[in-house]
Amino acid sequence: MIPRALNFEGPEPLLYLIATPIGNLSEMTPRALQVLQQTDFIAAEDTRNSGQLMAHFGIDKPFISCHEHNEEEASARIVSLLKDGKKVCFMSDAGYPCLSDPGQRLVARCLEAGIKVSVTSGPSAAINALACSGLPSEHFHFEGFLPAKPTEREARLRELDPYPETLVFYESPHRIFKTLLSMAAILGGDRKAVIARELTKTHEEFIRGTLGELALIDESTLRGEMVVLVEGGKKSQREMTDNEIALALKDQLEWGKTSKEAIKAVCESSGLPKNRVYEIYIATFKRD
Repeated sequence: MIPRALNFEGPEPLLYLIATPIGNLSEMTPRALQVLQQTDFIAAEDTRNSGQLMAHFGIDKPFISCHEHNEEEASARIVSLLKDGKKVCFMSDAGYPCLSDPGQRLVARCLEAGIKVSVTSGPSAAINALACSGLPSEHFHFEGFLPAKPTEREARLRELDPYPETLVFYESPHRIFKTLLSMAAILGGDRKAVIARELTKTHEEFIRGTLGELALIDESTLRGEMVVLVEGGKKSQREMTDNEIALALKDQLEWGKTSKEAIKAVCESSGLPKNRVYEIYIATFKRD
């Protein structure tokens, strides 16, 4: 089972990413200022520019330089400080950390060390989720909500399958289970993925795993509007695993198709021989 923890509960340390104004300083959010006032250290892409920004708001904290050329070294120090109980924020210049700015390697190192990540920002769930996801953020494709009809949704997922960019989706609680099943079946159960829910709220949570693992989560525990992020596809074609075929069959059956119709649909979408899909159907759903 995937380990889960709300961002703002529990003893684990937390790194705050601070999105900063792209021009008008009045766009700095009150929450970002509150977090900065309570932090012990501010890691910054450019300590001079960030120093001027903090001076404007009357905030005086020690700075840590963390830019493109020293991010690995600076990340090690930041992780150590967070592990020692210090509060650390990271900001890049004029915009979001990790999005065409430093921060992605820092986020990755924090997640590897069991440190949570959150972001203070404007009202963009997709960007919040992407910055904290730990998935590649140099390029991404924002898809939003997939079609509600299963045939249209599956067709769109097949179109998205080869995209090399991180895929960003929106989803609601009443559709999340079927969407994850479709994603695991079509995009691949071994693809890394993240569910980000209740962003900036008390019960903010990032659930990280593979699509196959996420598809097994009890849907009753997934409340609130969600962002689902999936790593990009690989250029090389790979054969579906038995588990992915089983997930594809389960997805079809969830939509009320008969066993014959489900087997036919999976064969047509994957190009797999009927006898293999049939054998997996028998092994998975006929074990009386």
